[in-house]
Amino acid sequence: MMMSHSSTTTIGGFYSFLTSEIEHLDGLFVSEDLSMTVDFLHNVLTAVRSIHSRLTLLVRGLDLPVGGKWLDEYMDESSRLWEACHVIKSGVSNVENYCSFGANIPSLIDGRRAPTPHLSRQVIRAIDGSRRGMRALQEENKGIAETRAQTLCLKFDSDNYNALSESKLNGYNGFRGVLCAMRNATTLLLEILLNGLVYFGPDTTLRQDKRHEDQYSFNGPGFMASAATLHRRIVHSVSRPGCQPRMILHELRNYKFALDELKIEMEGVVRHETGVDVREKVDNLRECLGLLRCGAERIVGQLDDFFDEIVESRKMLLDICSQR
Repeated sequence: MMMSHSSTTTIGGFYSFLTSEIEHLDGLFVSEDLSMTVDFLHNVLTAVRSIHSRLTLLVRGLDLPVGGKWLDEYMDESSRLWEACHVIKSGVSNVENYCSFGANIPSLIDGRRAPTPHLSRQVIRAIDGSRRGMRALQEENKGIAETRAQTLCLKFDSDNYNALSESKLNGYNGFRGVLCAMRNATTLLLEILLNGLVYFGPDTTLRQDKRHEDQYSFNGPGFMASAATLHRRIVHSVSRPGCQPRMILHELRNYKFALDELKIEMEGVVRHETGVDVREKVDNLRECLGLLRCGAERIVGQLDDFFDEIVESRKMLLDICSQR
């Protein structure tokens, strides 16, 4: 998203940029049957990167003391981003690895309009193996969510920012307030990424703030009001009564449905010992697997780019301190 020069050089511009980014995500979010799409999550990660980048660029325009605590506070926050994104990458890498389970299924039937009962049994065994792999993927990502993710404190609370005193927010010529704003906004965005890409469970679940669940307005800074709105919309969309802990990635869900549909066709061939045209089901399975694989690869690549950006930003701020 293109922003004006003031968004990188003034504190007010940064807050406006933050609001714009969150409202942009709110406009992009579309509930997909209790799931989140890779495209939306890609945009969420892009927003995290953009917010971090804008903050580091803002430092150039602020008169910050050399060796001040502000630098330590930034280093702590960038470390939190680094650790959270590595947890997310672990979960997405598991999805990448899982995709190899289903890669051979379409090739078993390629060029065959109507598979024989014998071939159908082979395909069913391959599908069963892929489904076992999916269950293993769920358990592995559940483990990540229940262990590593717990230490990250990714629980968005719309009251956190308002509870800070004005003097604290104005610290270091306003830099501390900007850093707190980034922390609150990225907490929500990282929470969305963790739930959407890794696992949606009791310890990671996006939760509705009981204090605001019946309110449709929020009294606070613009970016926090926008964040509270996005948080509420996503909670209502993916966390409904009776929902079980699970992976809620839309492309993974579609691939599971495609597996189930193809298995039903293959079981029909075995049961009736007559071939049927399954090309449409096979093509759908291939497409779903391709979208899942490409989506996971794109997220992993974006995370790797973000790690490089964090390293460069930390170096840049250290260089700024050494030159003053």
